[in-house]
Amino acid sequence: MGGDPLVLDRICVYCGSCRGSAEVYTEQAAAFGRTLAARGIGLVYGGARVGVMGALADATLAAGGEVFGVIPEHLLAVELGHSGLTERYVVANMHERKAKMAELADGFIALPGGVGTLEELFEVWTWAQLGLHEKPLGLLDVAGYYRPLAEFVEHMVNEGFVRTQQYRMLAVDEDPDRLLDRFGAYDARTTCSSAGRV
Repeated sequence: MGGDPLVLDRICVYCGSCRGSAEVYTEQAAAFGRTLAARGIGLVYGGARVGVMGALADATLAAGGEVFGVIPEHLLAVELGHSGLTERYVVANMHERKAKMAELADGFIALPGGVGTLEELFEVWTWAQLGLHEKPLGLLDVAGYYRPLAEFVEHMVNEGFVRTQQYRMLAVDEDPDRLLDRFGAYDARTTCSSAGRV
């Protein structure tokens, strides 16, 4: 790596508005929120008060952390927008939501979620490959949730559709502190410069 440690003021977390089929998903989301607060890292997320998203935001706030939610107008009722945040941004559509979340954050982490979570993660990963940002990104692999995805991306590498360097942009870890430590050591000059372009 090399260089000074990356300053992480705020992390954007993508995750589900559903709770999932096991309590471990909301439990670990809450634990991650407490970890962010303990490290003085603000949370940027999708602005809902339900599901994994709600557990994450509530725990971060309860631990004294700052939480910035970004939610489109049409999802205020559907996802039950959180009204107790440090700051809430209500935007016109999903495109504005993703752009605002990216603007506010110094890195991106996906917790368990569904299609929307994956779409958000893959978009910022693509932006990194294209050199549009130099921020770290990763998966918090709660209870092995993302293991099949990591294996599939390895398959994409083996089949010649993803470069090894591009795969290495994505940090995957089951331990939140270790994942954040890896973010702090991220150096886009060595990772992104060798990643090529899609």
